[in-house]
Amino acid sequence: MLFTFSNIAYAQNNRENTTITIKKAIGKMTLDGNLDEQAWSEAETGSNFFQTFPTDTLAATSQTEIRFTFDDEFIYVGAVCYDNNDQHIVASLKRDFEFITTEALHVYFDTYNDLTTGFVFGTSPYGVQAEGVLSERDRVSRDWDNKWFVKVKNYKDKWTVEMAIPFKTLRYKEGGKVWNVNFIRNDLKNNERTTWLRVPQQFRGSNILYSAKMIWETPPPKQGANISLIPYVSSGILKNQEEGTAVNYNLNAGFDAKIGITSALNLDLTVNPDFSQVEVDEQVTNLNRFEIFFPERRQFFLENSDLFANGGFPFTRPFFSRRIGIARDTAGNNVQIPILYGAKISGKVGKDWRIGLLNVLTDKNKKLGILGQNYTVATVQKRLFSTSNLQAFFVNKSALKYSENDTVSVGSEFNRVLGLEYNFSSNSNKWIGEIYYYKSLDPDNSDRSTSSGAFLGYNSKHLGVRFGQTFADENFNAEVGFVPRTNRLGGFFRVEGAIFPKTEAIIGIRPGVTYRYTYDRDFTFLDNSLNFEIETKFQNTSELEVSVGKNIVTLTGSFDPSRSDGLELAEDTRHEWTSFAVGYVSNLRKKIGFGIESSYGGFFNGKRFNIEGGIIYRHQPYANIAIQFDYNEIDLPEPYNDNSFWLIGPKIDLTFTDKLFFTTFIQYNEQADNLNINARFQWRFKPVSDLFVVYTDNYVPNGLNVKNRALVMKWSYWFNI
Repeated sequence: MLFTFSNIAYAQNNRENTTITIKKAIGKMTLDGNLDEQAWSEAETGSNFFQTFPTDTLAATSQTEIRFTFDDEFIYVGAVCYDNNDQHIVASLKRDFEFITTEALHVYFDTYNDLTTGFVFGTSPYGVQAEGVLSERDRVSRDWDNKWFVKVKNYKDKWTVEMAIPFKTLRYKEGGKVWNVNFIRNDLKNNERTTWLRVPQQFRGSNILYSAKMIWETPPPKQGANISLIPYVSSGILKNQEEGTAVNYNLNAGFDAKIGITSALNLDLTVNPDFSQVEVDEQVTNLNRFEIFFPERRQFFLENSDLFANGGFPFTRPFFSRRIGIARDTAGNNVQIPILYGAKISGKVGKDWRIGLLNVLTDKNKKLGILGQNYTVATVQKRLFSTSNLQAFFVNKSALKYSENDTVSVGSEFNRVLGLEYNFSSNSNKWIGEIYYYKSLDPDNSDRSTSSGAFLGYNSKHLGVRFGQTFADENFNAEVGFVPRTNRLGGFFRVEGAIFPKTEAIIGIRPGVTYRYTYDRDFTFLDNSLNFEIETKFQNTSELEVSVGKNIVTLTGSFDPSRSDGLELAEDTRHEWTSFAVGYVSNLRKKIGFGIESSYGGFFNGKRFNIEGGIIYRHQPYANIAIQFDYNEIDLPEPYNDNSFWLIGPKIDLTFTDKLFFTTFIQYNEQADNLNINARFQWRFKPVSDLFVVYTDNYVPNGLNVKNRALVMKWSYWFNI
């Protein structure tokens, strides 16, 4: 069915036929935010920005003009952002700021002319940088960091931008003369998001399918030698009071390297990596029966991560990089394991092929019975038609020096997953789809070890329909993946509408209904849920959502809903309940903002009340002080336990300049009986070169007894060779 849609949609390309020619600069370019060089006066100008939010039928209230030029080292982007008010709404001076809360201009480059992948570079009116990689047509990952430069000038009626992006920072086909490009501007004062090429309202403004052709007068230059070396040195002090161990002093050194094999293919290396500067995960309350997903934050795994991390569906991923560097000891506890080295080749080969090969070796820990592990992921992706692709996937985890006679070590000799996946998108992006099939291989299990799924979605301005179906067999085992539940057949069906009333106060009303269901492999009914919600967006950026849901759950194992180690509900018992929820998000442009959601209703064999949300104070652009909270009260009939618990997380984020940052994050988790403090100072003394000082503390809340404490200092520097 998806292949049929692909052939039908191949000729349905409704993108506007807009082009802009990029010419080589004559004379020297000076990056100062002033568009006064001769090259800018001779460059073609793009203008006439359109709204993509709150409507897609009107011109931008505040217009933008853009230009391009280049020399032997850089591609330059120039822009004039007209503005009737020079009091900008800028939440932070921190790099990779939140686009939705900051006035900003972003440019999207599809350097391979494949309408699928690309690069994003953005700036605020204060010259703060943000960059990312684009995948799956409109998905932006802001975790990618690289070297580039920007200067901004502010005037009473406009702000002007000059970007200089090194060709060595980009990946592109040598000799190619056509890139795709678009711009999106967030004009918070007018509550508008505008794009150069018109993007229909139902899609993200980042959707590269709606882009202009950038024609190179002469092809972009060859990159030449493209090698970056990023060494680091870190020193730390750690004390674990829970285990009663002595103070641990450590000194580590290692490096990352980026080597451009071709202009479109990159080799990433890491030796003895240190991730102490990575922000801690925001804790969540888990009332679920299954594992919770936390995103990857480590830099080595992020470039071209869509090639490796997007296989399967969210709850049937064959590869999840956070499994690497974490292992279970003989007591079943998760422990961190050092990574000795990692290597990754990823990028484009030819016009229609992308490849990825990742290999990582982790250390052993004899005391905990953990063997060294070698992880390999290999994938190849072939573009089909214009915006679809077929991908083959292979994941391997192998224990080093494994012996069947070893009764001390944990884990198996190997675990492998291999499969195929087809991703489909029509040229207009109204139809999207995916089908996949994976099989796992273990020393003991080879039967009933498959996972498969299919998805089809339709998006128009007033109607969205989505259907998905997944299957994970009882012996499907992706040890390096994220598959919290096996032996099940599950799926969902969702219909949502969009109403745009002719009133100044309300932007849009979106009603929606979702039905989810789960069976075991023998088609025995397990769970289902039916949820109806209606979301209203207001002109002042606030939002209101009301929902009601009906749930039916059949327990496949005994379970205590109160999470208090009390009497558990019996296996194979069936529970039904209804719950109601209401949520509100205030005006994002105010100095003080808040969001709150509350729900009440049934919960297994009892009742549950929940209230969660957050309050933030912004002293623009230097300080963001926020507090998040989540309170749950569970009331179960006798003899089952009642329970109530808080999750509170104050966070102070200070940006003294665009190079000096300080963040303090405190998390009190009553469910986990833990109080965590994480304070991080960062000095970006050179582009992508940093000094970090990180302090971490964990306490038992009752009595504030220290569990463990650490202080780490890390220095890294980016060398171009």
